[in-house]
Amino acid sequence: MTRTYKSDFLLLLTAIIWGFAFVAQRMGMEHTGPFMFNAVRFALGSISLLPLIYLFGDKKPVEALQKRSSLLINGGILTGLALFIAASLQQIGVVYTTAGNAGFITGLYVVIVPILGLFFGKKTSLGVWSGAILAMVGMYLLSVNETFSIQLGDFLVFISAFFWAAHMLLISRYAPLVHTIKLAAIQFAICSILSFITAFFVEHNTIQGIIDATIPILYGGIMSVGVAYTIQIIAQKKAHPSVAAVILSTESVFALLGGWLVLNESLSFRSAIGCGLMFAGILIAQLLPNFPLKRKKLLE
Repeated sequence: MTRTYKSDFLLLLTAIIWGFAFVAQRMGMEHTGPFMFNAVRFALGSISLLPLIYLFGDKKPVEALQKRSSLLINGGILTGLALFIAASLQQIGVVYTTAGNAGFITGLYVVIVPILGLFFGKKTSLGVWSGAILAMVGMYLLSVNETFSIQLGDFLVFISAFFWAAHMLLISRYAPLVHTIKLAAIQFAICSILSFITAFFVEHNTIQGIIDATIPILYGGIMSVGVAYTIQIIAQKKAHPSVAAVILSTESVFALLGGWLVLNESLSFRSAIGCGLMFAGILIAQLLPNFPLKRKKLLE
């Protein structure tokens, strides 16, 4: 029980860090391109884990480590690729939308995860479909204007939510099987390399621009990447997947709070209703499937 509470606390801490990271991502875009921003911050995230790998490396026999090395590399490449696509779409989208919008729309990955599970033969409950419908109505109110057109930034962040969902499924697949900190470092390095290559071909960045974005990059690299993603991997080893998804979804609330406190962002009444419906849909998708079981246990 103590381990469960510890995992829940770590996941909540992750959600807080990620929520305020949307603010850093918005601020960083004033000085540098989205790919360069991600390239530097994910490089910092990967490098920040090297001391931890040295201190807490595997103590198992060499033979056992050799058997797991290919699994670690494959997992790192796959999670890194999913992370690159998700983070790139999100970072570009943040340029054209608010931190609050980006946070809530990104949170849709919680609803998307069980839906993607259909492709792997997993059943999806009525609660998931109900939550998905409610969340989509909320997104309509948040992102679609009177002319029935969606904001570019909101659309890009929405597409990124599918890749965040894929990333979460890959983490759940590989985290229990390999050294978690090494997995985190490899996926960050892969994401950074791909971002650097893309930035070289499509962006025009300057050293001064990167220097001016130092604080957002440091927060995005050390806190959001090095600390938060690693905490997520470690915590998901002990946490129930549905509970983990619900706790992590609160990052949208902290993104909204951060946008209000730091960037003076505000919501219209229509947008506020949309955010509320999206968050309710996310919670229903995760909690409703478990409600009958919990009720049964209380009656026993």
